[in-house]
Amino acid sequence: MTNKQWHLAARPSGVVKESDFRWAETEIADPVQGQFLVRNIYLSLDPTNRVWMNEADSYLPALPLGSIMRGGTIGVVEKSLHPQYQEGDIVQGMGGWQQYTLTDGVMFNKLPRIPGLPMAAWFGALGHIGFTSYFGLFDVGKPKQGETVVVSAAAGAVGSLAGQMGKIAGCRVIGIAGSDDKCKWITDDLGFDGAINYRTEDVRAALKQHCPKGIDVDFENVGGSIMEAVIDRLNIGARIALCGMISQYNDARPAGPSNFASFIMKRVICTGFLVTDFAPRFPEAVQRIAGWLAEGKLKYRLDVAEGLEQAPAALGKLFNGGNMGKLLVRVSGEPS
Repeated sequence: MTNKQWHLAARPSGVVKESDFRWAETEIADPVQGQFLVRNIYLSLDPTNRVWMNEADSYLPALPLGSIMRGGTIGVVEKSLHPQYQEGDIVQGMGGWQQYTLTDGVMFNKLPRIPGLPMAAWFGALGHIGFTSYFGLFDVGKPKQGETVVVSAAAGAVGSLAGQMGKIAGCRVIGIAGSDDKCKWITDDLGFDGAINYRTEDVRAALKQHCPKGIDVDFENVGGSIMEAVIDRLNIGARIALCGMISQYNDARPAGPSNFASFIMKRVICTGFLVTDFAPRFPEAVQRIAGWLAEGKLKYRLDVAEGLEQAPAALGKLFNGGNMGKLLVRVSGEPS
């Protein structure tokens, strides 16, 4: 048996290119005592993939050149000599950009089987995507009923869920997205109160129209000029849940908002966060999110590329606005 993999071949300069990766095929080793072999089924593509490719450390150590590209996966245990994992178990973890992962279980966990819940939902609504939305909005943004919440990258995996959770909290929710189709999706299907197409509209003027009473919570995924326009509309005591700044990840010299000084007079609280900060409370999030899914209060959308070979090209969709919802690669078929 051979294992197909993508390795990090070069540090990207600007937009990620397929030449920044190297395709490899290696022999699959059998597990030894304390290990298990996972056949990866779904690979998650996330903006943080670009951060991991840089030379500098982030919240994880920098990925050495030549290493298997880092990435979250869902898979099935094919062979096991690990006491806590059995053949047939569905697992989630840092399996990397490869067909098979041999692991001792570090950074892996077993997924429960919830009747009626598709396997991919653990990336679409549960797992790190849903947890990021849940804790970012409720613990960092702290929305109150009747407040106005603005979500950037609102048609993305995290943004689309965070906006719906804002509605569950009883807020007025405005999303910022990059196409008319995306704006239509988040308003017509997801229940956002309004949407702004940043490619065709003046964001500052549109925010003034959609948020006449100002903005109380900014769920920030983009940074740059869009974040700057949002800051101008923040109310006194507003909260910013700083989840990401995807507009800056490909820039050698990122340009942040220039109006941070207004935070002083408006007493704005801006908090950066990582989903791992809330790891002890993940079961709470699973319970709440699964309940909302069952009640029809929360929807998710998958954008699936077929085949591991497509991973580098598919990753680019995160940065050119080509995806809608959660971006995945289907590496292999689900077990019958």
